[in-house]
Amino acid sequence: MPLVDMPLAKLKEYRGINPRPADFDEFWDQSLREMHAVDPQLELRESPFQTPFAECFDAFFTGVGGSRIHAKVLRPRNPADRKGPAVVHFHGYSGNSGDWIGTLGYVAAGFTTAFLDCRGQGGLSEDAGSIRGTTFRGHIIRGLDDKPENMVFRNIYLDCAQLTCLVMEMPGVDRTRVGVTGGSQGGGLTLACASLVPEVNRVAPSFPFLCDYKRVWEMDLAKDAYQELKDYFRLHDPRHEREDAIFTKLGYIDVQHLTPRIRARVLMFTGLMDTVCPPSTQFAAYNKITSGKEVVLYPDFGHEGLPGSGDRTYQFMLEML
Repeated sequence: MPLVDMPLAKLKEYRGINPRPADFDEFWDQSLREMHAVDPQLELRESPFQTPFAECFDAFFTGVGGSRIHAKVLRPRNPADRKGPAVVHFHGYSGNSGDWIGTLGYVAAGFTTAFLDCRGQGGLSEDAGSIRGTTFRGHIIRGLDDKPENMVFRNIYLDCAQLTCLVMEMPGVDRTRVGVTGGSQGGGLTLACASLVPEVNRVAPSFPFLCDYKRVWEMDLAKDAYQELKDYFRLHDPRHEREDAIFTKLGYIDVQHLTPRIRARVLMFTGLMDTVCPPSTQFAAYNKITSGKEVVLYPDFGHEGLPGSGDRTYQFMLEML
């Protein structure tokens, strides 16, 4: 089999190389306290899109830093007498929550669903934060010249956690039966969310982004979704005099350092020819998970649709019924 990364045996042992800040746990514990102190002022607006079996709402809530965050929320129109499960979805980098029809299969089975629009990306969520230093165009480097708590992905991770906590408290939802899922950026956010909300029950990421930044750099794959890393060094540290400090700061938003917090069952999908989110970076996060887990491998596939992964994820989530 051709290789773009390590042999599979090494992937299964790889633990990542991006530095972990010394105060990483304290940083995220404080971030969660900040999130829980926010009054979300949740608002559900009935959408023009409706179906005979699903109520559809545009949800808006206040996230950290005062940004109003948007998500699509759908729930069964005639719910069962008892509370049911829910699934929260996260989209790819710079995208949005997509069409309403995307989660109707879950609602038809009795799930409440939510699909986040990441702040400052392609959806309706705003990014009201004020950050010193360059913003250029990428969210990985946005806030890199400021305090760690002003890094935009820190706030996006908290938006994911906050939405999931709000879903857990919605009428008709059993908070012990909530799953999270997404691909690429959505896969990274899925892992981050399950790390920050350990009550999550099921976790299904596909080819997760936002893992082991230094490994991406080492492989000369700071392009495509990671292009901003190369641009940042070329423009702001062309001789790499601050390289160690920069990668250490990126460690605050490196999903691999969060995943030891996960307590849920995990089903991950990985293409072994992925040159956008290299397999080793995905395994760096996966190998630190201590809960029940399985990775489904696609030897000939890269960063693309993985046949059958959507069906398998659906069946995985249906176990919560």
